[in-house]
Amino acid sequence: MNIKVIGDSCFDMNKELKKLSQICLAPLKISVGEKMFKDDENLDQRTLLDLMKKSDKPPKTASPSPNDFLERYKGEEDVFVVTLSSELSGSYSSAVLAKKMYLEDSKDKFIHVFDSLSASVGETLVGLKILELVHLDCKRNQIIERVDEYIKDMKTFFLLESLDNLIKAGRINKIVAKLATAFSIKPIMGSTDKGTIRLVEKARGSKKALRRLVDLIGEQGERLEEKIIGIAHCNCFEKAQKLKDEIKKRYKFKDIIIVETAGISTVYANDGGIIIAF
Repeated sequence: MNIKVIGDSCFDMNKELKKLSQICLAPLKISVGEKMFKDDENLDQRTLLDLMKKSDKPPKTASPSPNDFLERYKGEEDVFVVTLSSELSGSYSSAVLAKKMYLEDSKDKFIHVFDSLSASVGETLVGLKILELVHLDCKRNQIIERVDEYIKDMKTFFLLESLDNLIKAGRINKIVAKLATAFSIKPIMGSTDKGTIRLVEKARGSKKALRRLVDLIGEQGERLEEKIIGIAHCNCFEKAQKLKDEIKKRYKFKDIIIVETAGISTVYANDGGIIIAF
């Protein structure tokens, strides 16, 4: 099957994944104050982090337009799209609208849009699952059914090092945030079944938070030996590598991949943030 996997730019990758010609991304946009970024290969993460830290306003994001997806739907390939959770972004709606527009003129084209109910490396794992099923010669309907099951079963967790963006956006009380910072409280966030974000629990100190994150994998995961776990890091590769080592000691995943956050995930996770999905 000749296919193309299209993600939005929250589909975080590493050097190896960027070499896969079957994957292409539609960029979201990020604004910090008066500065606007397109979340593509030209975005410099360090510049974005510095601007967010200096700005007293929260960063804002905008989903790809339907036209951004339309351009990427062109070609002879079957198209599978993976987007950010529809509860977090308009990316899914743009991709679905673009599908309707495209099929008005090309009724024989195959396009299916998946709502990942996740973000960052969660999207990445969904994309890799599609490629795996294509390699196994699964038919279109089999791919849709099995990927839907995969998304439903997937768990996503975020470990935040900085609360700055949450404070600026008014998502957390400033007094509570100051107390959390003073006592080195690190929130562990997680996805819900509907693709929203919840507070899972709070840990005191980065080391305890990482250990607790590893514990949660065993407490909430099943059939780990059949799965890949993905780790996305925001400017903290050594932390991600330590987490990978701890996971390998405790669990027998089929594989462990590390990716770096692109622009949108950098906004979510902020400097030092970690996202895992499995």
